[in-house]
Amino acid sequence: MPNVTPSLTLNGNRAVSYYVLAAVVFVIDQLTKYFFNHSFELGETVSVISPILNWTLAYNYGAAFSFLADQGGWQKYFFAGLSVIVSIFIIIYLRKVPKVATWLSLGLALVLGGAIGNMVDRFIHGYVIDFIHVHYADVWHYPIFNIADMAIMGGMGLVLIDMLFFENKRKP
Repeated sequence: MPNVTPSLTLNGNRAVSYYVLAAVVFVIDQLTKYFFNHSFELGETVSVISPILNWTLAYNYGAAFSFLADQGGWQKYFFAGLSVIVSIFIIIYLRKVPKVATWLSLGLALVLGGAIGNMVDRFIHGYVIDFIHVHYADVWHYPIFNIADMAIMGGMGLVLIDMLFFENKRKP
């Protein structure tokens, strides 16, 4: 048996707990999208916290910030395929992450749940359902997004924190 320090013991079966977190993100994302898609008309807006937050139903045919949204449909398959590849990679990689790399594992789980949530939208609808609209009055508008997008961005933030502050401490 190889000499492995406890700090480098891999997640292994412990990865299941991170898969559960990804599943929770996925379920919350899909339930909220279902609610807004069935309760709002496309483009309908309801003020939540004036003048900074609205619920606004929007369909995103592209990627983040509607990147490639006007490309005629091929991008749906490209982004769906990319989501499949990223999700498979994360599912496999989570088992190989050191147990002490909690920030990294949590971040990857959030990205996984969000990627699968947006992937399901692309396969079912051909677009991603968005509904969270952050803005300042009519002066500034952030692109409309959803729970999956928040999980992906938050997860990538945790991965970045791990890379900047913890990764070097795990090296023997």
